[in-house]
Amino acid sequence: MTMEMILALGILVLMIVLIMSDKMAFGAPPLLACLLLVVTGLANVQQAFAGFVNSSVIMIAGFMVVMAALQKTRLIGNVKSAMVSLVNRGSYKSYALLLLIVMLGASLAGTGSTGYYVLILSLVSTIPYSKKLPTSKLMMPLGFATNHPLLPVNVALLFGVTATVLQTAGFNEEISMVKFALVNLVMSLAFLAWCLISYRFLPDHPIADASEEAMAVREEETVTLPAWKEYCTVGAFAVSVVGMMLMNQLGNIAYVVPGLAAAFVMMINVVDFKEVRDHMGAPVILMMAGVIGVADALAGTGFTAMVGDAVAGVLGSSVSPFVFIFIFALLTSTCATFTGSNMGSVYIFAPIAIGACTSLGLNPTAAAIAVVISGWNGGYMPIDGMPAMILGMGKYKLPEFWLFSVPMYLIRILALCVGAIVIFPM
Repeated sequence: MTMEMILALGILVLMIVLIMSDKMAFGAPPLLACLLLVVTGLANVQQAFAGFVNSSVIMIAGFMVVMAALQKTRLIGNVKSAMVSLVNRGSYKSYALLLLIVMLGASLAGTGSTGYYVLILSLVSTIPYSKKLPTSKLMMPLGFATNHPLLPVNVALLFGVTATVLQTAGFNEEISMVKFALVNLVMSLAFLAWCLISYRFLPDHPIADASEEAMAVREEETVTLPAWKEYCTVGAFAVSVVGMMLMNQLGNIAYVVPGLAAAFVMMINVVDFKEVRDHMGAPVILMMAGVIGVADALAGTGFTAMVGDAVAGVLGSSVSPFVFIFIFALLTSTCATFTGSNMGSVYIFAPIAIGACTSLGLNPTAAAIAVVISGWNGGYMPIDGMPAMILGMGKYKLPEFWLFSVPMYLIRILALCVGAIVIFPM
């Protein structure tokens, strides 16, 4: 390894250790890492802090303001009441039903929908604590469930990426979208099974203020908000969600739609400047923005590419097809977890996996599918997007997070690889 690779890896390790140790405020370690990137010469100021102008970060920051406004409407109160009703029942059936509802919603929103997971996490974070069904038992399963469509009807993004990487590698055999969707369904069912099993191991602690005084304040806010402001706020929320879900169609515009909606609800005085400042500068946002600089440094030094090349060389021709695609799925998902770049990780490892399959005389379809889908299914470290939000909003300790996320991660990847190799024989 070069000195640049060693320095980048060292900064990454330091950041993770600080996050794990809770020695610094949540969101601060990535900022320190960005400063160290500049000091060590691995990046200039613009590169190190590029995350603060990252399109996804800007989009989520704007949406969090819109969600703060939505909390003051009767709509969100009604939705929360329905979820609270299930929570208050306190049964295992209520837990399972909430899981199914969120996964069905993911079928419409699509895999990796930022708007959808932010919505679900925001809703769960405001449900008062109930001993019968603590929201700490809901935050992780429901958060990760937003990435697992129960009905395989919206896999266009992942299917398109798979077809692209295969065509780029010179493999032009047509892939059945139905079969592709079935592979994704196998993984979703494995995830659901783990959530149903892990219920008893999930922690029990409050994540929202459940005091009577707090509830009274919320009720007053709901009642006193004029009807026309409620309609405007709901409209702003709907526009934000639709804008984010139409990201592929709208392009760059989708990223600023929540920000424009946030500006609108501020102009009509649904939220004040303090509320806007608090939500746009939330620790979760700082975490997301800060880690991007570290991700770029790892990629820029060639560290991730070096790892992929080394593994490909070590595997050789004697490895079984299943082990082969399992290793590459692990590498891709791990790279995506630590760098925050799903697409970038896929395009690092997919060509290597496809090329290795071709040289070994194997059909590369299963390998390509496993690599692509795994790129959106890491999440065992809370240093990117949704996992970071889950850890912060759920008020989990890192061991609590890992107790759920690490087995979930391995179960998902195993199911993915089994489904891929069975449905698309190599």
